[in-house]
Amino acid sequence: MEPDAPLRYDRLDYTPFPRSVTLARRRAHRLIGEWGHPELADDAALLVSELGGNAVLHGCLRDRLFRVELALGERCVRIAVSDPKGELRPRLREAGSDEMFGRGLLIVAGVADRWGVDELGVGKAVWCELGVASAVTA
Repeated sequence: MEPDAPLRYDRLDYTPFPRSVTLARRRAHRLIGEWGHPELADDAALLVSELGGNAVLHGCLRDRLFRVELALGERCVRIAVSDPKGELRPRLREAGSDEMFGRGLLIVAGVADRWGVDELGVGKAVWCELGVASAVTA
């Protein structure tokens, strides 16, 4: 299924520091609420946090930014986080009970309706979608 044509769109590049993930998460929460879907704001913020955290930990290079894109379509909210390391493709894995990291994509897969990875000219974009409940018109 192709993504919806966006009704609303936002894109911002961030420096690869943990504080940037916090800023991206807060921005996503605010925008999704302002775009009329406060019921999706918490999940969207969680997804941005997980994907952004992965980009900072595994996908960024010195002096290279990561990008967060939010798009609201008629059927879904699409979140994409891109980073410059295309050779390092994310994958689902079971983290051991003593491991501090390794559960981010399991969280994304559990919360999002769909997710995937797109190769870019430089780097990759990890994306996910949250379905938007259709408004019933009288």
